[in-house]
Amino acid sequence: MKTIRELYRIGLGPSSSHTMGPRKAAEIFRERHPEASRMEVTLYGSLAATGKGHMTDVAIMDAIPGISILWEPRTFLPFHPNGMKFRAFASDDSLIEEWTVFSVGGGALSEEGEQNCVLADIYPMSTLTEILAYCTSTGKSYWEYVEECEGKEIWEYLHEVWEVMKSAVERGLDAEGVLPGPLNLRRKATSTYVKASGYKDNLRTRGLVFSYALAVSEENASGGKIVTAPTCGSCGVLPGVLYHLWKSKDFSETRILRALATAGLIGNIVKENASISGAEVGCQGEVGVACAMAAAAANQLFGGSVAQIEYAAEMGLEHHLGMTCDPVCGLVQIPCIERNAYAAARALDANIYSTFTDGVHRVSFDKVVAVMKQTGHDLPSLYKETAEGGLAKNYKQMYDKVNIE
Repeated sequence: MKTIRELYRIGLGPSSSHTMGPRKAAEIFRERHPEASRMEVTLYGSLAATGKGHMTDVAIMDAIPGISILWEPRTFLPFHPNGMKFRAFASDDSLIEEWTVFSVGGGALSEEGEQNCVLADIYPMSTLTEILAYCTSTGKSYWEYVEECEGKEIWEYLHEVWEVMKSAVERGLDAEGVLPGPLNLRRKATSTYVKASGYKDNLRTRGLVFSYALAVSEENASGGKIVTAPTCGSCGVLPGVLYHLWKSKDFSETRILRALATAGLIGNIVKENASISGAEVGCQGEVGVACAMAAAAANQLFGGSVAQIEYAAEMGLEHHLGMTCDPVCGLVQIPCIERNAYAAARALDANIYSTFTDGVHRVSFDKVVAVMKQTGHDLPSLYKETAEGGLAKNYKQMYDKVNIE
């Protein structure tokens, strides 16, 4: 299992698989062939179907100005729905190299048959069942296992991650107006925050969590700087929860960073054993995993045992099983932004529920991960980020009624 640095990627929205991944691939190919006279790239499957809405073309052309982009939304390469084929040509138009690479979620790249293009494994255990048993026998917390595998330098990186998350919340709360794209969707974070401040106790808590998650998701939708947690499309859930607990419970930064480490471990396990790509398994792999990460982080902050933390994560993912990825107009806006806010609240509910138990339960987190993977593979492709099924099916009608949301 790879470093959590590969899970928590700092970059620009709106999509880790459709924007960050293709940009990185284009940069790699450009550096590999500075002698090329011209380049072209063919985008396949989900990457092509919603690429324009996700600004895939803009990201690639920023890295390789003048590149020709071909779109093949009906062609799905066997390895993954987000396929790209780059070609470099010499001045006599002869082919220098052809490179097929896949954007597999969270900004990561893979070649067919490879889990990652570069990095080696650093975690000896890759299931939560194994890690839970290890932590139980040694008395260690999940964050201590992360430190053991990553080294103490991981805290400096997680500090940077936390700073970017906080900044995204605060920028999003200050921003107002309409998000880019044909939906003319107005930002809601600021008004939600103002309304929440007028309530007391439970309603205020819910409203604030909603506003913080909305703030980050809206920043992502506008191409702002965010952290994949585990993806751009689900980047509002974890910071929404952590920012709220940091502000309302006065947790120290050290404890917040430890919670980030635990959340990263949860996301990493799913990434290793299933997928965090909406194009591969639907939104259960994005918002569902983000909810599990946030639930685990919250439970740790409130003093949960390793068993209770595992249970909170399990509930966060289990109750998102089967969620489709159906972005209207191919934008990371409807239903993505609202889902982030709702999942943040569900993460806190999973934390509370687990706290009332001893952590013992029948269905393990690892079993839910396996079911999520199988469910995602069983979903028809039109429900996996192609913008052709679910809520996106009638996007023309939605476009005509943009003022509804």
